[in-house]
Amino acid sequence: MAEHPILTPEEVQQHAEAASRVLAELRRVVLGQDAVLRESLLVLLAQGHVLLEGPPGTAKTLLVRSLNRALGLEFRRIQFTPDLMPSDITGVSILGAGGTFTFRPGPLFADLVLADEINRAPAKTQAALLEAMEERSVTVDGIRHAMSPSFTVFATQNPIEFEGTYPLPEAELDRFMIKSRLGYPTAAIESGVLDRVLGGFESSEVETFGIATVLDADGLSRLRKAVRRVRVQPALVHYITALVRATRDAPALTLGASPRASVALLKLSQAAALVDGRDYVIPDDVKTLATAVLRHRVVVAPELELEGVSADDALTTLIQRVEAPQG
Repeated sequence: MAEHPILTPEEVQQHAEAASRVLAELRRVVLGQDAVLRESLLVLLAQGHVLLEGPPGTAKTLLVRSLNRALGLEFRRIQFTPDLMPSDITGVSILGAGGTFTFRPGPLFADLVLADEINRAPAKTQAALLEAMEERSVTVDGIRHAMSPSFTVFATQNPIEFEGTYPLPEAELDRFMIKSRLGYPTAAIESGVLDRVLGGFESSEVETFGIATVLDADGLSRLRKAVRRVRVQPALVHYITALVRATRDAPALTLGASPRASVALLKLSQAAALVDGRDYVIPDDVKTLATAVLRHRVVVAPELELEGVSADDALTTLIQRVEAPQG
């Protein structure tokens, strides 16, 4: 296996500053959601996909539109509904005048794709999205069509107790690198939102966001390549493995996380280190991200769920029990 060249201190500083500029622009628009903003950027750098969960009106769509504005990429929004067909998102082959078929790309063919209310979509349409997420391509009439190199899905869902929503299958959930949760803002943050509206902000008009484009597709590509060059010591590799494997033996869980979770936690930890200005991963990188990486991949035992124990509760206990490397 070829070794990635070591990052120089100058490169680390340059990449960390680029990521910091993106986060600074996002914080100007999406107020009080710093953890989710950071997680979303880390997933983008680690070349994964994000599942955003929260009640209506908690800035899920605004977050993605703001991120796209800061990066200057191509953005598409798909509203998932019970009657949405696979071809509605992947595209169709159209018979031309000369008797030849021409592929007309669907809205999936963009850099950042917002799959809004994904848990309202039928199974066939979700399966088409799965192929694009996993293979970074779609197959229409037997022909493979590649997605953009920057292709990233940000799927939103309301909590499952909302009417007309259904839990996503475990196989589909596993394709999301992270599940971020957005809650209602504090009183102070909500007042800040109203002040911005009085100042002319409109969530439906990107021009009012006041966000500068501080990165582009090439800059994002350089950051992604740098993430893969962040060093991970063998002890931390073993720690990530132990954390994920512990979910499979925990009495509180009836379903543990797959090896895909280990890969996700590794890549995200590398991204976190680079964003924080380091060329090496530390245990806190892993600990901080573990719950968001694992919460949608595990299932709490029914008897504990009835007692009000959530996946986050069970994972917090588990993470505390797995010994982290020292030094």
